[in-house]
Amino acid sequence: MPLSRRERKDLTTLAWFTAVYCREHHDGPRGPLAVAEGELRILPLQRYPVCNECADFLAYALERRLRCPLEEKPSCKHCPVHCYKPGHREKVREIMRFSGRHLIMRGRLGLLWHYLF
Repeated sequence: MPLSRRERKDLTTLAWFTAVYCREHHDGPRGPLAVAEGELRILPLQRYPVCNECADFLAYALERRLRCPLEEKPSCKHCPVHCYKPGHREKVREIMRFSGRHLIMRGRLGLLWHYLF
């Protein structure tokens, strides 16, 4: 089944926020996440370079989001089913919290609605 518009937006936002976090916290070489197959090929992931550590996290997070068992997929922060491992749940919270604030402080006020709700 192809990704819905909302799912594509959620996955792209996750990649974007991970790239912002990576750029501000990690030194060293960064490259786009390599996606060989499936529904992720239609996402513009090459626009969001990440280091190897963040690439591993992002691949895990994208896979978890694609395998969400709920039919009407809620945003992860409002989800009653937590499909991330405990360490990854904390990591995604840290990434979203940092990147959301970082982008809002740099003029991306449209994210304020998502950040608060």
